[in-house]
Formats: sequence, C-alpha cells, structure tokens
Amino acid sequence: MIKVEKVKKLNEKDLNKLANWLYEMWGRDEEQTIEGMKIYVLNSMQEKRLPQLYGLYLKEEIIGIYSFTYDDLTPRPDIYPWLSNVYIEKKYRGKGYGRILINSVKENLKKNTKIKEIYLYTKHDRLYEKFGWTFITEIDTFEKQDRIQRLYKLTIEQ
Repeated sequence: MIKVEKVKKLNEKDLNKLANWLYEMWGRDEEQTIEGMKIYVLNSMQEKRLPQLYGLYLKEEIIGIYSFTYDDLTPRPDIYPWLSNVYIEKKYRGKGYGRILINSVKENLKKNTKIKEIYLYTKHDRLYEKFGWTFITEIDTFEKQDRIQRLYKLTIEQ
C-alpha cells in the first residue's frame, strides 16, 4: 500500500532518516549539522500553519517527502509559499513513486491549507510541467551549486 500524508510525528529512526536526506540534499552545502536538520524536520510538522511536512509511505516505511514552506529562496522573500524538500529515497527512484508524490501536492494543499498558488525552484527541465506546474523564468539562487535554476508556479482551484 502506498500513500502520501501529512507527517504528524516520527519515530527516532525516521527522524534520523529524514534529517540525513535533508543534510545530503542541501544541509551540508549550507554548513548545517545533522542535529540542526533534526530540529528543522521536527519544526516542519505543523498542523494548521506552515511549514507542513508530507511523507510518501510504502506500507509503513517513509520513502519520500516534500514540504510546504514560507521561505525557500533567501534572495527572493517576495515569492511564497514554496514546495520544497522534494525527495525520493535513492533505491526507490525511477519506479513511479515521484509521480505519486508530486500528484498529491494539489490535493494536500486543498485539504490542509488555503493556499491558492505555490512556487518551486529546481534544476530539472520540463519535469514539473507534466504535473501542471507553469514555468515562469530562470532564477538566480545565489547557491554554490546549480546557481541558475527554473522557477515554477502551481495554481490551486479551491
């Protein structure tokens, strides 16, 4: 059984797993620590406000995540909210789980927020268009790697 749902609590094993994913994805480059990543994950599990963390579960194992956040691109505080931390565990990539994860974004926005539009930046070209996202422009992230990325917007009809 596969499902995507809001993460409300985590056991120690899953907390460590998610903290390590985020550390490898962006924490190391931003000189964060694993402990800092754990705190970030714990504070991402808000019930009524952002940030909200969602998990992709295969049976009872969490194999992917994404977040709804107010801040994801520091040089552009004028753009918000964001879909961020989109991640599928490496051994599950290329098997259609990413499609399930991204297809759940609209439903979870409608069900759990009042957000009408959400943004995403990524180095992936022509991936998110498949899921209804609109390419806006290339954007300078000022990050160490992949500095120029693509900015997308998803509009939610509620």
